[in-house]
Amino acid sequence: RRLAADNPARFEPSLASSLNNLSNRLSDAGRNPEALTAIEESVAIRRWLAADNPARSEPDLAIALSTLSSRLRDLGSTEEALTAIEESVAIYRRLAADNPARFEPDLASSLNNLANGLLDAGRISEALTVIEEAVERIEPRAAEVPSRFGPWLETMRRNRDQIRGQLDES
Repeated sequence: RRLAADNPARFEPSLASSLNNLSNRLSDAGRNPEALTAIEESVAIRRWLAADNPARSEPDLAIALSTLSSRLRDLGSTEEALTAIEESVAIYRRLAADNPARFEPDLASSLNNLANGLLDAGRISEALTVIEEAVERIEPRAAEVPSRFGPWLETMRRNRDQIRGQLDES
């Protein structure tokens, strides 16, 4: 914080990353309200940076929004969590359209998180549509680099199967 106060252009990206990490560790410790505060500050910084330089900062904003969504879900704020992850997905869709090799995996991961949020909201058929898209997007990467993306694919397939099961039960 001290460094960012003295030189925001140089140190605010690092502060935002540290706040994201702090949020994750606070969440791991069960300190969810504090975790939310940390990630909200990170998102605010990332928004400011993305407004100044979207090409450089939007990927980091998308990550922070995904973390924000997780913290909001932890606290039971389902609709706010959906808003955050939907914004993350929208950013990744734009980025993946321009650079699929770099951003398709991130898009698939955010789609997986969106499916979980939709499931929390009781929107099971929408969740299934979203998780199926996530699986379709990660499958080619898993075929190319199974050691890296195979575990992601398996997780997404399990989520898809669970969502299908819930849809069948409803």
